Amino acid sequence: MASDTSPMPRPTSPRVDPYSLRLFVSTAREGSIARAAQREHIAASALSRRIADLEHAFGSPLFVRSPRGIELTEAGQLVLQRGLQIDQDLQNLAREVQALHGQDSSQIGGQVRLAANLSAIIGFLPERLKAFSAACPRVAVSLTELDTRDVLRACLDDQADLGVGVRTEPPPGLEAWPFAEDPLIVVLPRGHALARQRSVRLQEALAWPLIGIHAGGALDSELRARALAAGLTLHSPVSVSGFDAACRMVEAGLGIALIPLSAAKAYAGTARFVRRPLAEPWAARELCLYALRKTPRLRPVQALIDALKA
Repeated sequence: MASDTSPMPRPTSPRVDPYSLRLFVSTAREGSIARAAQREHIAASALSRRIADLEHAFGSPLFVRSPRGIELTEAGQLVLQRGLQIDQDLQNLAREVQALHGQDSSQIGGQVRLAANLSAIIGFLPERLKAFSAACPRVAVSLTELDTRDVLRACLDDQADLGVGVRTEPPPGLEAWPFAEDPLIVVLPRGHALARQRSVRLQEALAWPLIGIHAGGALDSELRARALAAGLTLHSPVSVSGFDAACRMVEAGLGIALIPLSAAKAYAGTARFVRRPLAEPWAARELCLYALRKTPRLRPVQALIDALKA
């Protein structure tokens, strides 16, 4: 083995170009710059400059050049050994990425953090997540219940990969897609005076005791703001934490409730209840998907977005 020539100055921040490393490996294998250049479809002069740049990056000669050809230095032997492995790793990485891009949905794996408001969890997500799980069995979905405003914050803070909440103007940085229609309706006990009407205005509903739901939450705040804007008084002698408890209070005759249609279908679908539309333009609620703007997205996140948009 030939010995190193005089040492080259070592750079303070060496940067090794993978393509130059590949050219070096090819040259070492061929034992000739000319043959390596022909094999790699590059001009011999350009290949020679690449190797010179590589030697400068390492701060050490990699070849001993002589009229008889080229020989590896001790540093060159080390770079060849590691270079072969690096080149193989890069090729494997390229194949894995290409395979990942082309794989079917059943092979997508990973975890998605999903935040959703209560009505989405009750009325829509169970069946859609079941279908998604069947199509993408290797994707684990971690679901957290939050109010819509907290859903948006979780997405903005990158604490959730995807969110579902009431339609609103998304803040800068978030994307939004339609998810489902979920209007507010009036739930009444059977035999109630308002049950004779086809629809109920807010003023008519607030003339009766209203079951409060999740005091300070998004729906509670919305109803109180609407009542205040209309100059109405909202009287809630009973306040509960969820839609199921609210429907039980209605069933017992303690008041009426204004809740999303999805929740009414789940908890007030028997003959003991009467459901009527809330005849206000703002009651026609929609739910949307929200996600932090990213390009590209992780495949499991994009797969869930595509599934829920459908």
